[in-house]
Amino acid sequence: MQIRDIKELVESTADAAFAIDGSGLIVQWNRAAEAMFETTAARAIAKPCGQLLQGVDESGPVCSPNCLVQQAIRKRRPVRNFDLQVKIRQGRLWCNISVLIVHEAGSSLPYALHIIRPMDVRKRLELLMRDLVLKETGLSPEQVIKMISVTRAPAREADLTNREIEILRLLAQGVTSASIAARLHISRTTVNNHVQHILPKLEARLYWG
Repeated sequence: MQIRDIKELVESTADAAFAIDGSGLIVQWNRAAEAMFETTAARAIAKPCGQLLQGVDESGPVCSPNCLVQQAIRKRRPVRNFDLQVKIRQGRLWCNISVLIVHEAGSSLPYALHIIRPMDVRKRLELLMRDLVLKETGLSPEQVIKMISVTRAPAREADLTNREIEILRLLAQGVTSASIAARLHISRTTVNNHVQHILPKLEARLYWG
Protein backbone atom coordinates (compact mmCIF):
# COMPACT_ATOMS: atom_id res chain seq x y z
CA MET A 1 0.00 0.00 0.00
CA GLN A 2 1.22 3.51 -0.86
CA ILE A 3 0.84 6.67 1.21
CA ARG A 4 -1.79 7.93 -1.27
CA ASP A 5 -3.83 4.79 -0.53
CA ILE A 6 -3.65 5.54 3.20
CA LYS A 7 -4.86 9.07 2.47
CA GLU A 8 -7.81 7.65 0.50
CA LEU A 9 -8.68 5.35 3.41
CA VAL A 10 -8.68 8.26 5.86
CA GLU A 11 -10.80 10.37 3.51
CA SER A 12 -13.22 7.53 2.74
CA THR A 13 -14.96 7.52 6.13
CA ALA A 14 -17.52 10.05 7.35
CA ASP A 15 -16.22 9.50 10.89
CA ALA A 16 -13.32 11.54 12.22
CA ALA A 17 -10.15 9.74 11.19
CA PHE A 18 -6.42 10.24 11.00
CA ALA A 19 -3.29 8.20 10.37
CA ILE A 20 -0.01 8.24 12.26
CA ASP A 21 3.39 6.99 11.19
CA GLY A 22 5.70 4.70 13.15
CA SER A 23 6.93 7.57 15.30
CA GLY A 24 3.42 8.61 16.33
CA LEU A 25 3.22 11.72 14.13
CA ILE A 26 0.03 12.51 12.23
CA VAL A 27 0.39 12.10 8.48
CA GLN A 28 -3.29 12.27 7.41
CA TRP A 29 -6.24 14.11 8.98
CA ASN A 30 -9.71 14.11 7.42
CA ARG A 31 -12.43 16.76 7.33
CA ALA A 32 -14.51 15.07 10.03
CA ALA A 33 -11.47 15.23 12.34
CA GLU A 34 -11.11 18.91 11.46
CA ALA A 35 -14.71 19.47 12.52
CA MET A 36 -14.50 17.42 15.74
CA PHE A 37 -11.24 18.90 17.00
CA GLU A 38 -11.61 22.27 15.25
CA THR A 39 -8.08 21.85 13.92
CA THR A 40 -7.18 21.94 10.25
CA ALA A 41 -5.15 19.23 8.58
CA ALA A 42 -2.35 21.75 8.03
CA ARG A 43 -2.11 22.31 11.78
CA ALA A 44 -2.53 18.65 12.74
CA ILE A 45 -0.08 16.99 10.35
CA ALA A 46 3.40 16.32 11.77
CA LYS A 47 2.18 16.69 15.37
CA PRO A 48 2.07 13.78 17.85
CA CYS A 49 -1.50 12.50 17.99
CA GLY A 50 -1.45 12.56 21.78
CA GLN A 51 -0.83 16.29 21.71
CA LEU A 52 -4.17 16.81 19.97
CA LEU A 53 -6.26 14.04 21.56
CA GLN A 54 -4.92 14.35 25.13
CA GLY A 55 -6.69 11.05 25.74
CA VAL A 56 -7.66 9.68 29.15
CA ASP A 57 -9.67 6.67 30.26
CA GLU A 58 -11.09 5.60 33.64
CA SER A 59 -7.56 5.04 34.94
CA GLY A 60 -6.07 8.35 33.83
CA PRO A 61 -3.94 9.68 30.95
CA VAL A 62 -3.45 7.27 28.04
CA CYS A 63 -1.75 9.19 25.24
CA SER A 64 2.04 9.03 25.36
CA PRO A 65 4.97 8.29 23.00
CA ASN A 66 4.79 4.68 24.21
CA CYS A 67 1.01 4.20 24.19
CA LEU A 68 -0.57 0.83 23.41
CA VAL A 69 -1.07 1.78 19.76
CA GLN A 70 2.60 2.65 19.38
CA GLN A 71 3.54 -0.64 20.97
CA ALA A 72 1.23 -2.45 18.56
CA ILE A 73 2.79 -0.66 15.59
CA ARG A 74 6.27 -1.76 16.63
CA LYS A 75 5.11 -5.34 17.17
CA ARG A 76 2.96 -5.30 14.02
CA ARG A 77 -0.05 -6.70 15.82
CA PRO A 78 -3.75 -5.75 15.64
CA VAL A 79 -5.42 -3.47 18.19
CA ARG A 80 -8.88 -3.99 19.66
CA ASN A 81 -11.24 -1.01 19.61
CA PHE A 82 -11.20 0.97 22.85
CA ASP A 83 -12.94 3.84 24.61
CA LEU A 84 -11.08 7.10 25.13
CA GLN A 85 -12.07 10.50 26.42
CA VAL A 86 -10.54 13.06 24.06
CA LYS A 87 -10.05 16.80 24.37
CA ILE A 88 -12.23 19.02 22.20
CA ARG A 89 -12.86 22.74 22.42
CA GLN A 90 -16.10 22.30 24.38
CA GLY A 91 -14.47 20.04 26.97
CA ARG A 92 -13.97 16.27 26.97
CA LEU A 93 -15.81 13.72 24.86
CA TRP A 94 -15.97 9.94 25.23
CA CYS A 95 -15.30 8.18 21.93
CA ASN A 96 -14.78 4.65 20.71
CA ILE A 97 -11.63 4.30 18.63
CA SER A 98 -10.85 1.64 16.05
CA VAL A 99 -7.26 1.26 14.88
CA LEU A 100 -6.16 -0.33 11.61
CA ILE A 101 -2.49 -1.21 11.18
CA VAL A 102 -1.59 -0.40 7.57
CA HIS A 103 1.65 -1.45 5.90
CA GLU A 104 3.27 0.80 3.30
CA ALA A 105 5.67 -0.63 0.77
CA GLY A 106 9.24 0.31 1.63
CA SER A 107 8.44 1.59 5.12
CA SER A 108 10.19 0.03 8.13
CA LEU A 109 7.17 0.55 10.39
CA PRO A 110 3.46 0.42 9.50
CA TYR A 111 0.99 3.27 9.83
CA ALA A 112 -1.95 3.27 12.22
CA LEU A 113 -5.30 4.51 10.95
CA HIS A 114 -7.54 5.77 13.78
CA ILE A 115 -11.33 6.02 13.32
CA ILE A 116 -13.09 8.00 16.06
CA ARG A 117 -16.79 7.60 16.86
CA PRO A 118 -18.37 9.77 19.60
CA MET A 119 -20.22 7.72 22.24
CA ASP A 120 -20.34 10.12 25.19
CA VAL A 121 -23.87 9.28 26.38
CA ARG A 122 -23.33 5.53 26.13
CA LYS A 123 -20.02 5.69 27.99
CA ARG A 124 -21.49 7.80 30.76
CA LEU A 125 -24.33 5.28 31.10
CA GLU A 126 -21.77 2.48 31.32
CA LEU A 127 -19.95 4.29 34.11
CA LEU A 128 -23.27 4.97 35.80
CA MET A 129 -24.15 1.28 35.70
CA ARG A 130 -20.76 0.40 37.14
CA ASP A 131 -21.33 2.81 40.03
CA LEU A 132 -24.78 1.35 40.62
CA VAL A 133 -23.53 -2.25 40.71
CA LEU A 134 -20.66 -1.20 42.96
CA LYS A 135 -23.06 0.42 45.44
CA GLU A 136 -25.67 -2.29 45.42
CA THR A 137 -23.54 -5.45 45.44
CA GLY A 138 -20.51 -4.70 47.58
CA LEU A 139 -18.21 -6.11 44.88
CA SER A 140 -14.73 -4.67 44.49
CA PRO A 141 -14.14 -2.02 41.79
CA GLU A 142 -11.95 -4.52 39.92
CA GLN A 143 -14.76 -7.10 39.85
CA VAL A 144 -17.28 -4.52 38.66
CA ILE A 145 -15.00 -3.28 35.87
CA LYS A 146 -14.52 -6.85 34.64
CA MET A 147 -18.23 -7.56 34.99
CA ILE A 148 -19.73 -4.84 32.83
CA SER A 149 -19.06 -4.31 29.15
CA VAL A 150 -21.02 -2.10 26.78
CA THR A 151 -21.43 -3.01 23.13
CA ARG A 152 -21.51 -0.31 20.49
CA ALA A 153 -25.11 -0.07 19.30
CA PRO A 154 -26.28 3.56 19.06
CA ALA A 155 -28.00 4.72 22.23
CA ARG A 156 -30.65 6.44 20.12
CA GLU A 157 -31.94 3.01 19.15
CA ALA A 158 -32.68 2.10 22.77
CA ASP A 159 -36.45 1.93 23.28
CA LEU A 160 -36.72 3.05 26.90
CA THR A 161 -40.09 3.53 28.58
CA ASN A 162 -40.92 6.75 30.43
CA ARG A 163 -40.47 4.96 33.76
CA GLU A 164 -37.09 3.56 32.69
CA ILE A 165 -35.96 7.03 31.65
CA GLU A 166 -37.16 8.38 34.99
CA ILE A 167 -35.15 5.74 36.87
CA LEU A 168 -32.06 6.43 34.76
CA ARG A 169 -32.28 10.14 35.55
CA LEU A 170 -32.48 9.40 39.28
CA LEU A 171 -29.55 7.01 39.04
CA ALA A 172 -27.57 9.72 37.27
CA GLN A 173 -28.19 11.96 40.29
CA GLY A 174 -26.70 9.32 42.58
CA VAL A 175 -30.01 8.20 44.09
CA THR A 176 -29.90 4.62 45.43
CA SER A 177 -32.38 1.98 44.30
CA ALA A 178 -33.99 1.97 47.77
CA SER A 179 -34.51 5.75 47.62
CA ILE A 180 -35.85 5.50 44.07
CA ALA A 181 -38.36 2.87 45.24
CA ALA A 182 -39.56 5.15 48.04
CA ARG A 183 -39.75 8.20 45.78
CA LEU A 184 -41.70 6.40 43.04
CA HIS A 185 -43.85 4.39 45.48
CA ILE A 186 -42.72 1.06 44.07
CA SER A 187 -40.74 -1.83 45.55
CA ARG A 188 -36.97 -2.03 45.42
CA THR A 189 -37.38 -5.29 43.49
CA THR A 190 -39.37 -3.42 40.83
CA VAL A 191 -36.61 -0.82 40.56
CA ASN A 192 -34.01 -3.55 40.11
CA ASN A 193 -36.22 -5.23 37.50
CA HIS A 194 -36.40 -1.95 35.58
CA VAL A 195 -32.59 -1.71 35.69
CA GLN A 196 -32.33 -5.25 34.35
CA HIS A 197 -34.65 -4.27 31.48
CA ILE A 198 -32.66 -1.10 30.79
CA LEU A 199 -29.32 -2.92 30.47
CA PRO A 200 -30.15 -5.03 27.39
CA LYS A 201 -31.90 -2.07 25.74
CA LEU A 202 -28.65 -0.17 26.05
CA GLU A 203 -26.88 -3.37 25.03
CA ALA A 204 -24.99 -3.42 28.32
CA ARG A 205 -24.14 -6.98 29.30
CA LEU A 206 -23.10 -8.43 32.63
CA TYR A 207 -20.23 -10.90 32.82
CA TRP A 208 -19.95 -12.68 36.13
CA GLY A 209 -16.73 -14.65 35.37
